[in-house]
Amino acid sequence: MSDEPLILSASCSNKPGIVAAVSKAIFDMGGDIADLQQFDDHGTGQFFSRVVFSGATAPIGAQKARDLLAPVLAPFDMTWSLRARNERRRVLIMVSRFDHCLADLLYRWHMGELNMEIAGIVSNYPRDIYPNLAFGDIPFHHLPISKETKAEQEAKLLDIVKSGNVDLVVLARYMQILSEEMTEHLAGRCINIHHSFLPGFKGAKPYHQAHERGVKLIGATAHYVTSDLDEGPIIEQDIERVSHRDTAEELVRKGRDIERRVLARAVRAHLEDRVLMNGMRTIVFPE
Repeated sequence: MSDEPLILSASCSNKPGIVAAVSKAIFDMGGDIADLQQFDDHGTGQFFSRVVFSGATAPIGAQKARDLLAPVLAPFDMTWSLRARNERRRVLIMVSRFDHCLADLLYRWHMGELNMEIAGIVSNYPRDIYPNLAFGDIPFHHLPISKETKAEQEAKLLDIVKSGNVDLVVLARYMQILSEEMTEHLAGRCINIHHSFLPGFKGAKPYHQAHERGVKLIGATAHYVTSDLDEGPIIEQDIERVSHRDTAEELVRKGRDIERRVLARAVRAHLEDRVLMNGMRTIVFPE
């Protein structure tokens, strides 16, 4: 391998010859495939693929690869994207009072586990509510929300997204509901994390509600945001068993841990182009 790997993500109606055509096109441009994953959804008739490849003897370059692949993929009416694996996405993190997910994302970013640039942090609380977090020179935007200011603040948020060339918005326990217009603008590039129980507990203090009902499992779900509250396409989930010995406060503690790791896995999968949309579902290829 002579240059930084390229990642091709693609989907289309399934038909014979797709993998052969893509493999041949990569071979003809002097590429060598390092990883190829595919999935045929027999229920919808859709084909999904993620291909990682590099120049075998000489660098190819992302734009050159796009130009050479375009005529090959066009007959399949394929939805596809291609980028260099080292290209960092610009991520805007939104948070409210609970900062455990924000702290975890910052730590993983500092450690190099998340290949991203943090374009900024948006909160409906002032910066001094997070005294233990080191933001450095990351831009911090305080956008307090009330019923009267919601539209105005969302306009400012939209300006932050556009002016900051933001690729992905992460709601790291941002406890405000985005408008339908905002969710449409961020479709497919806004990830939310929330608790997920059986049964579902909505409203205030969900872990306390769960404790009162004697649940045996708690969990969290990371999903793309849509206008249907907490019902967008699911990217990642996890659970943990609990018992009658756990207090409501212990459920909160365990819940924070689950939320952190579920959100981090979802963000990482998105950044690595391992998530493809399949209607209201997702295809998430493993690492």
